[in-house]
Amino acid sequence: MIKKIIIDNDGNTYYYKSGDFSTKNGTIKEKDIQNGLVKTQLGKEFIVFDANFIDNFTKIKRGPALMHPKDVGCIITTTGVGVGSKVVDAGTGQGGLSSFLARIGCKVTSYEKSPEFFELSKNNISNLKLKVTLKNKDIYEGISEKNLDLITLDLLEPWKVLDHAYNSLKSGGFLVAYLPTITQVIQLSTNLDKNKFYLWKVSETIERKWYSDGLKVRPENMILGHTAFIFFARKI
Repeated sequence: MIKKIIIDNDGNTYYYKSGDFSTKNGTIKEKDIQNGLVKTQLGKEFIVFDANFIDNFTKIKRGPALMHPKDVGCIITTTGVGVGSKVVDAGTGQGGLSSFLARIGCKVTSYEKSPEFFELSKNNISNLKLKVTLKNKDIYEGISEKNLDLITLDLLEPWKVLDHAYNSLKSGGFLVAYLPTITQVIQLSTNLDKNKFYLWKVSETIERKWYSDGLKVRPENMILGHTAFIFFARKI
């Protein structure tokens, strides 16, 4: 586990676990790595503070494309899930969304049909010390959990899950699909039974960082634009 975050004067961030810390700007002995301003033997200053969940999450082992945190935030705030919410997450991948949902107190069951990604997500979630029930199973074949508050689908053909989702969600529960292309949105919308589901919204989240240094404040040139469309429907 990452214990400390160490940042130099150029804004470079280092993730510290144990032992002496060495860079081109010198070394800080393990015993001297304390929160606050710390100097190397060369007199170079570093900022040190405690690491937390998000720092360790940032360094999980990668596999398939990871859902961006801006999209995770949109899903959590739109659906309102939290402590005690029953959730099924399908297409676990490396365990990103499942980890955030478990972190806020949801009771998460995650479906991943790939043995490789199943093992990857199991190790990542275990290293983050989170509780998620993982199934090496294809959700297209069915969902055994019932009375769910939320089902999330990061799958190529989420419309194949619609009947299973209807049988497992509680009334008012959310079905959310993470869709990279607009053709998937159209296909899912076309297959949505209007007697079973109400299309809540389709959205995408755009993020732009700002540079801030005293009186010098301006938007950064690069914008984090389209990552995916997020399709929200609710069981009637």
